[in-house]
Amino acid sequence: MKKSVFLGALTVAGLTAGAAAAATLDDVKARGKLNCGVTTGLVGFAAPDANGEWQGFDVAVCRAVAAAVLGDPAAVEFVPTTGKTRFTALASGEIDLLARNTTWTFSRDTDLKFDFIGVNYYDGQGFMVPKSLGVTSAKELDGATVCIQTGTTTELNLADFFRINNISYEPVPIETNAEAQPLYLEGACDVYTTDASGLAATRAAFENPGDHVILPEIISKEPLGPLVRHGDNDWGDITMWVLNALIAAEEYGITSANIEEMSAGTNNPEINRILGTEGELGAMIGLDNAWGKRAIAAGGNYGEIFAKNIGEETPVGLARGLNAQWKDGGLLYAPPFR
Repeated sequence: MKKSVFLGALTVAGLTAGAAAAATLDDVKARGKLNCGVTTGLVGFAAPDANGEWQGFDVAVCRAVAAAVLGDPAAVEFVPTTGKTRFTALASGEIDLLARNTTWTFSRDTDLKFDFIGVNYYDGQGFMVPKSLGVTSAKELDGATVCIQTGTTTELNLADFFRINNISYEPVPIETNAEAQPLYLEGACDVYTTDASGLAATRAAFENPGDHVILPEIISKEPLGPLVRHGDNDWGDITMWVLNALIAAEEYGITSANIEEMSAGTNNPEINRILGTEGELGAMIGLDNAWGKRAIAAGGNYGEIFAKNIGEETPVGLARGLNAQWKDGGLLYAPPFR
């Protein structure tokens, strides 16, 4: 008797968990659009263009998910969030996915009850100063005023770095990158610190970017990635494998230019499974088999998205570095599609 009651309880618990797990996917489909949390504006990563259309490296992830799930990369409502508001927006259900240069940490993953679905940019915290300051190392910043976004990992990293090097600083708290730019340019702070990619993007928006230098020290590991709520495994799987599809597409040479040709079938079973011409991977995540094709077609593969938005030929001017494919000495590596 006890055994059957126990099994019954497990069954009820399993059904309850299953119902909860399907909630976000059902909500997104019923709504007809994906609510995606992004930054309030960071050139190259997420910012509205002259026509008010959101563009950028993180924006591309949102559009790929919308394409996979809804069949339309434009079916996205972009919700600007700050370092302080981003987690509340996700936890409350205001957004379905947060794709906002957010660092994967222990406490955010566990204590805040979120699931990071992967890393789309391997970064580290750096420092930017006016060239006129004559500083060549962050260790020369004793007594400096530092603009720093509140509610971020950079606050703790900054305190640790200055403590370890036995130097002092005066924080100038700011909430958004847009708030930091004029303060820094007006000299309200000597230094701006955030992820090195964010510094490059910020500098690219200046009228005279050459007047500012990013110091050589990288003082932390900042694996940036999209995240979803705990307890919604089906939705987590979908978003995770969309990101993996973008990464794998670059590795296997699937591009926005050849995707139609390749989706007719190739002699590489892995490519066929990603594009849905072989196997039944779509059914495993509650989608049709063309989900991967749609995700990649939305903005191209990972390499295309990087080059278009933040690569060396853009004003942001970032080299691939750690964000190169594993075959090229980087850290990008998608698990097998099988």
